[in-house]
Amino acid sequence: MTRFMTLDFTDDDGPALLDRVARLARGPYAYVVTPNVDHVVKLMEGRVDREVYQGADLKLCDSRILGHLARLRGKRLAVYPGSDMTADLLASDAAEQLAIAVFGPDRAAFDDLAARYRKARLSFLDAPVLTPGAPAWDRAVGEVLAADWDVLLTCISFPKQERFAYALRVAGRPHGVALCVGASVDFLTGRQQRAPRLFQKLSLEWLHRLLSQPRRMFRRYVVEGPAILGWFIRIEVLGSRAP
Repeated sequence: MTRFMTLDFTDDDGPALLDRVARLARGPYAYVVTPNVDHVVKLMEGRVDREVYQGADLKLCDSRILGHLARLRGKRLAVYPGSDMTADLLASDAAEQLAIAVFGPDRAAFDDLAARYRKARLSFLDAPVLTPGAPAWDRAVGEVLAADWDVLLTCISFPKQERFAYALRVAGRPHGVALCVGASVDFLTGRQQRAPRLFQKLSLEWLHRLLSQPRRMFRRYVVEGPAILGWFIRIEVLGSRAP
């Protein structure tokens, strides 16, 4: 593991990470989070329940920007975007052996996903509009808790998906692994477009999303995102404790 910005990031990526996910899927319940700049800023600002995030069994770096910042401190983060992990998992041999449930996307998106990954053992779990603590939330936790799956793709946006994965642990889910992978299914089914490879290699995927969805992404990338630099200096350079 590599400790960076108060989080213990896994050093696994690619095949090693997929093997580890497959092992978790066959063991006691676990969940995986995919920190990016937005997640870390909100965690530092206290806008995310630290117990929920720190309680994850694996923390997989989803951001090349975090990777670059880590290198400034002589640290290496294995950057493996959640969308890439999801695509690799669904295309792997393990997807034919593991029961994979999809929670979050609507039925049409699920059907498109199943058509693209025909060998994967996919099942659909309905996700209503969810507010933590509301009756619909508690019903959804109970339904997912009782469902038959080894891997749960939890795609209900940050930070609700992390809270949902944590709620499954509190409720006593005995086995399987929940992957908090946000908009991955939207990217894989073409409902949202990933940045071109050149943008990804130049660590400008955020810019592509900003230009593609300026009204939705302006606050995240222009107003809130730059705060990561201040938190980086405070935590990593000056050695201050997390709030």
